[in-house]
Amino acid sequence: MKFIELGKTGIKISKIGIGTWQWGAEEWGYGKSYSENEIRKAFRAIYENEINFIDTAEMYAWGKSEKFVGELVKEYGRENFVIATKVSPWHLDKKSLEKACLSSIKRLGVKEIDLYQIHWPNPLVPLSKTMKALERLVNSGVIRAIGVSNFNLRRLSDARKNLEKTDIASNQVLYNMLSRSVETDMIPYTQKEKITLIAYSPLAQGLLTGKVNPSYKPKEIVRKINPLFSRSSLKKLEALNNVLQNVAKSKGKSITQVVLSWTMRHSNVVPIPGVKREDQVKDIAESVNVSLSNEELNAIEQALREAKVNKILGYFELILNFL
Repeated sequence: MKFIELGKTGIKISKIGIGTWQWGAEEWGYGKSYSENEIRKAFRAIYENEINFIDTAEMYAWGKSEKFVGELVKEYGRENFVIATKVSPWHLDKKSLEKACLSSIKRLGVKEIDLYQIHWPNPLVPLSKTMKALERLVNSGVIRAIGVSNFNLRRLSDARKNLEKTDIASNQVLYNMLSRSVETDMIPYTQKEKITLIAYSPLAQGLLTGKVNPSYKPKEIVRKINPLFSRSSLKKLEALNNVLQNVAKSKGKSITQVVLSWTMRHSNVVPIPGVKREDQVKDIAESVNVSLSNEELNAIEQALREAKVNKILGYFELILNFL
């Protein structure tokens, strides 16, 4: 496994992490299409492949995900993992934030949280008060580093201005081949300022794994309401999948590994794909050893230019399917 520094904190995290939204979440099919036993096997593979960065949130499965993470980290050794969790946007005032943090610590079964992130900004709560409350938690030893999530460049800059003795370590954002807005300003800024960019949904909820074709019908509610999984979108992405398949085949790698390598071509980007099973962990772990040539990157870029998905049309199709 390869490791990088989390922001300027001195904390070393694996170049690829694990997202745990699915752990305990019925909206992802937990209890039907996968079980606790499969998650436990997946975590063993996480440990064996030296992936140490685990991301969760109090919002995920209403705390069940944090409990899963806490139990499994304890089983394999707290010292082997860097735990990141997130506080919900309705808990950003001082009193609620401190209470939420302590609740997360209790569910995780740890003494301190390595990276505590604001899950979504809340315009109704002054950012200055939230950041000062977070800095107090750092000073008291309850958390080691502060992160934000879903912050645009202006909010990220404002958040940093409201900290006195520490800095923002990371910004967690949606980033994959089909969602690239952060490439314009966020990635250059975070690279310059030595802030880690944590990329969630790097495989577009499984759409970029090569296992989805135009006839695919999602079962999970999360995918059912995603316009990228509409029939028109899947048809548009067929040519891109063919290009990715050709690149993967020529390298003797999987499409998943190629896609994650594409994401990690930026030195400060750490993708956190979600996993449910052991084989998925082994697949993504190998992606850190995959490098793409300029020719391969150009071929992918050309395919992406031609694969323009109309999300409005996708939403319209989804509405008709529910009627």
